[in-house]
Amino acid sequence: MEERKRATILITNDDGIDAPGLRALVQSLVNANLFNVQVCAPDSEKSAVSHSITWLHPVAAKQVNIDGTTAFAVSGTPADCTSLGISKALFPTIADLVISGINKGSNCGYHIVYSGTVGGAREAFFNDIPSISISYDWIKGKSSLHDFTLAAQACIPIISAVLVEIKNQSYPQKCFLNIDVPTNAANHKGYKLTKQGKSIVKMGWRQVTSETEGQKMSSDMTNIDGETPKNFDTSSLSPEHLLFMREVRGSLLDDHDDTDHRSLQEGYITVTPLAALSHAEVDCQVYFKDWLQSVPEFPSSSAL
Repeated sequence: MEERKRATILITNDDGIDAPGLRALVQSLVNANLFNVQVCAPDSEKSAVSHSITWLHPVAAKQVNIDGTTAFAVSGTPADCTSLGISKALFPTIADLVISGINKGSNCGYHIVYSGTVGGAREAFFNDIPSISISYDWIKGKSSLHDFTLAAQACIPIISAVLVEIKNQSYPQKCFLNIDVPTNAANHKGYKLTKQGKSIVKMGWRQVTSETEGQKMSSDMTNIDGETPKNFDTSSLSPEHLLFMREVRGSLLDDHDDTDHRSLQEGYITVTPLAALSHAEVDCQVYFKDWLQSVPEFPSSSAL
C-alpha cells in the first residue's frame, strides 16, 4: 500500500448481505473513516455451505445501496463472493484485506469445517490475500442486535493492526485468522491466541411429513430459531419419498485451555490462525507408516 493510500477492505459473509452482523461491521468500518470499504456478499443466507463454489452456471450480481461503500449482492456462496470480489471483474481494485462476517453464531472446533463464514476468508487465503473471519457467539434470549456493533468495535484494533503489518509487508502468508467474540461482548476479557479444537454439536435425523415446517438453525448448529421457517417445496416429490430433518443430539466439548471454544466460553475474544490444510495427528502418521509397509503382505480382494 502507498504511504497515503487508504486501505481497501472487502466484506463478505454467509448470513446474507442484509444480515445485521455484516451491516454492523460495515458501519463500524465506515464510521472509522480510515478505509475504503467494498461489500460482496450473498443475496440470501448461505450458512453452513463450507467452501462450496458455483461451477455449472453463472452467478448474478446486483449493486445495492449501503452508505459509504460500493456493494453488490451475489447469488453465489461466500467463497464465490470473495473470488468475484478480488477478481477485478467486479471492482477495479483488489482489496488489501478480506473480512468475512460478522456471523450470527460462533465458529469454533470442527464447526469451522462447516462454516461458510470461514470459507469466505479461506478463499482469500487461497489467493494470497490476507483475511479474517469473524463470528459472534449469539445466544437467543441473551444477545441483542447491538451486540454485533460491540463485536465489530472490539475487532477494529485487530483489523487496524493487521493492515499495518500488511503495509509493512511483514504479515505472514501461511495463515488467516478466525476470530470469535463472546456473548458478553461489552465485557470481554481481551484477545487470546487459541488453537482450533475438536468441539462439535452432534447431529441426528428424524423422519417428518410434508406438512412439517422447517426451522432455521444458526450456523454453529446450537440455536434453533423457530420464528423464521424455511419452506421446503414438496410439490415435486412422489409418495415414495421419505423426508428427514436434522436435529441436535448433544455436543462434544474440549477440555484443553488453549482451544477456541473453551476460551470463548470463558469470555475471551479468540484469535485462531488457520491454514488451508488439516494435517493428521503425528501418531496417525507413525501408525500408517508402519501399516502401509505391511499392506502388500495381504491378499488382494480377487484372491478372497
